[in-house]
Amino acid sequence: MPSCVWLLALSLAALTGNTAAAVLYEKSERNCSLSPPYLPSTAVNTTLQLQELRERMRPLNISAYIIPGTDAHLSEYIAPRDARMAFMTGFTGSAGTAIVTPTKATLWTDSRYWVQAERQLDCNWELEKDVSIISIAEWLISEVPSGGEIGFDPFLFSLQTQENYNLNLESSNRSLKSIPDNLVDQIWTARPPIPPDNIIHLPDRVIQRSWQTKVEDIRNQMKDNPYEPTALLLSALDETAWLFNLRGNDIPYNPFFYSYTLLTMDQIWLFLHTDRVSEELKMYLNASCEGPLCVQIQEYDTVRDVLKEYVARPGIKVWIGTEYTNYALYELITPEEKLLTSSYSPVLTTKAVKDETEQRILRDAHVRDAVAVIQLLMWLEKAVPSGKETELTAAEYVNERRRNQKDNRGPSFETISASGPNAALAHYSPTKETTRTLTVDEMYLVDSGGQYLDGTTDITRTVHWGTPTAMQKEAFTRVLMGNIEISRTIFPSGTRGVNMEMLGRRALWEVGLNYGHGTGHGVGNYFGVHEWPVGFQGNNIPFKSGMFTSIEPGYYKENDFGIRIEDVAVIVPAQTKYGHNYLTFDTVSLVPYDRKLIDTSLLSAEQLLWLNNYYVTIRKLVGPELDKQKLKAEKDWMLKHTEPFAASGSSTSVCSSSLTLIAMTLTLIHNIN
Repeated sequence: MPSCVWLLALSLAALTGNTAAAVLYEKSERNCSLSPPYLPSTAVNTTLQLQELRERMRPLNISAYIIPGTDAHLSEYIAPRDARMAFMTGFTGSAGTAIVTPTKATLWTDSRYWVQAERQLDCNWELEKDVSIISIAEWLISEVPSGGEIGFDPFLFSLQTQENYNLNLESSNRSLKSIPDNLVDQIWTARPPIPPDNIIHLPDRVIQRSWQTKVEDIRNQMKDNPYEPTALLLSALDETAWLFNLRGNDIPYNPFFYSYTLLTMDQIWLFLHTDRVSEELKMYLNASCEGPLCVQIQEYDTVRDVLKEYVARPGIKVWIGTEYTNYALYELITPEEKLLTSSYSPVLTTKAVKDETEQRILRDAHVRDAVAVIQLLMWLEKAVPSGKETELTAAEYVNERRRNQKDNRGPSFETISASGPNAALAHYSPTKETTRTLTVDEMYLVDSGGQYLDGTTDITRTVHWGTPTAMQKEAFTRVLMGNIEISRTIFPSGTRGVNMEMLGRRALWEVGLNYGHGTGHGVGNYFGVHEWPVGFQGNNIPFKSGMFTSIEPGYYKENDFGIRIEDVAVIVPAQTKYGHNYLTFDTVSLVPYDRKLIDTSLLSAEQLLWLNNYYVTIRKLVGPELDKQKLKAEKDWMLKHTEPFAASGSSTSVCSSSLTLIAMTLTLIHNIN
């Protein structure tokens, strides 16, 4: 519709109240330059909460208030009751920072969410397309008068965040003011409570290590530490859940519960909401006794009081992992000689290496998960030509298929189901307002995962049901080459992922392409789908045998299409001719790639060998599971899409050398097993 037409329609609506004229144009993004401003139906009116927050700010003499999009445990996913940024702004993206002054309100977020923010913010808010603290600090310096204080909730700041703000504000005569009683909570009268049915679960699966064994292991690491810590403070939710082999459902997509732990050589304090502690749980934790393996259950909100009392004792030293300890607890551990820091706690680094039982059951979970993804891809292949299916129905379909799998407990994150230009947004998830109809003329990307009692899964496949362009096919193949190059790499134990990350990009770099997200992350056993500290970033720990990581290169052409190929792999010992203590990756995600998008002429002989071996593994492991579930059509589909590739040219023909290779691989697998 020409701009003059929709402006006329809006004017008519404004002058006459004619809603019929207004619906002639429903633009998806706000336009605050119009008079009156145009707001889509997805925008939220935030006038009242801004007024009430500013009233709370006045008696505290603060010139600005910072509202991060996280919780007191610096979690990636947060519960509805911790969505303070969303309550204040209307913006529901998972990353961002909001700041309110007496006269302005501004939201910072990254490129994944710029479009979403313009759809959800009203005109009370300015959008800054940046997330760096340097930029936020510069804005604060321009808006806050000299000598002014900037309020923040220390529970919602990491140590690094607080330090970065201080560093960028220190020479400006502006300073931070710690306010432990959150101002947003004070005005959020309808703040969601913790649902009463959010119980804490005892172990559901065979676990090789009891919680007592884990506690003794961590205490031994404390004893071996040359700086002689007397206590370990655990703040990340997965730390306590792992240490005690417990699970909960306080956090969406993650089986965690609100908790802290303070562990000393002879005492254990566990902080949680005590009204949810059953007698069975008390018995499990030996809560009725006193001793080094007896857990003292404390109310969740008393953690600061207990920590402060402990720190006041002589001769103590508290060990914390700086990545997940909030500033509210850190600021209590004074003087400095009472503090010992490392990037990650010994619990996180120990949890990163899965024991034999954890490795086995996590592999099993990926086999069942592959069945659900195969069902999705087979269904879409048949359904999309009808023109009735959408991004949203595809997301719902794969989640429903997962729910039918044994021991499934729901998705491990919000499903990314994106076609055409939406797929160019690396982390787009469809809503009723944004979902697009799937067609045979566009590429489709689905990034999804499940939580199972024996493991967490995460897999991405990109497909095309029609005829891909030459550029799409080349880009897909080069993304696949990056995935394969990392997956087949042999490296010394202790190598950091960041030192091999470029292997995932090299084939793209060769033709001037790249991607703007990380190349992989750790994955848990019925834990977080993004499990730190494993991965390919600079702050990840060195790889060891038994770690699980995703491998996920991609490419995104703005307003056109997006490609990502993501598999989860376990790090295993590699057999080399001369060296010892070398490692490699063993892929545990077991879904074939779209054949029509693979240009085998670009693949090296080694890459083609890896790909054919991978398809043999899919047949060997997923075939019996499909038989077990009596899914004959799905098995036929899987067999068709895992036919071996010839050395070059056709993606469907089978050469004798490939068949020989397959036979050799099957023999090798049989011998290993």
